Amino acid sequence: MTFSVAAVCPDTGMVGSIITSSSICVASRCAFVKSKVGVALTQNITNPELGPRALALIQDNNYQTTQAALDQLIKEEKHIEWRQLGLISANGDSATFSGNESLGIYSVAKGINVIAMGNLLATDAVPQAMVDAFESSHGHLADRLLIALNAGLEVGGEMGPIQSAGLKVCADPQWPIIDLRVDWHDEPIAELKHLWHLYQPQMQAYITRAKDPANAESYGVPGDE
Repeated sequence: MTFSVAAVCPDTGMVGSIITSSSICVASRCAFVKSKVGVALTQNITNPELGPRALALIQDNNYQTTQAALDQLIKEEKHIEWRQLGLISANGDSATFSGNESLGIYSVAKGINVIAMGNLLATDAVPQAMVDAFESSHGHLADRLLIALNAGLEVGGEMGPIQSAGLKVCADPQWPIIDLRVDWHDEPIAELKHLWHLYQPQMQAYITRAKDPANAESYGVPGDE
């Protein structure tokens, strides 16, 4: 019911995810991002508790690799056969898991600083198409994630119609500098791209207001709270 991408940008320090599904509000349950730590994706038959726990394990110095953190998460989750998980750390180290109760056609793919995965897919080529598109793209991490997700859609996406999508990116500061969601829409990826194009010109102003309000743009311009 879901396909997704998680990636990091070593040049900017950004970490981010993008996800879409036939289920409502998918980004609220399945994608977790933490600045300077990484990204955790938890999908298929979802347990949202696994996202924050995965990020805590990545951050824990006792686990030297993302695979070691994922192995611990697998040990802890008593219903692991129903889960599909993807982890990528801020340094690009990654690991994935698909339980034997994953739905329909399911697949994962890994590339340089990127992972992709999905379940109930139209074809198992979807994750690799997203990785290939990400690796061949350039520019802002959010733009690259949108390109990758759209590539998955173009090769078939999931078996049913997609209805929700979400994009989240963290860097510096700690809070997500991008946290956009389309919780129900007939064309959620297109609508998510539209939201990003509206938000991008205003993004830096909100960061400046948090870090240096004395030198922020004056209130009264579009986008002010």
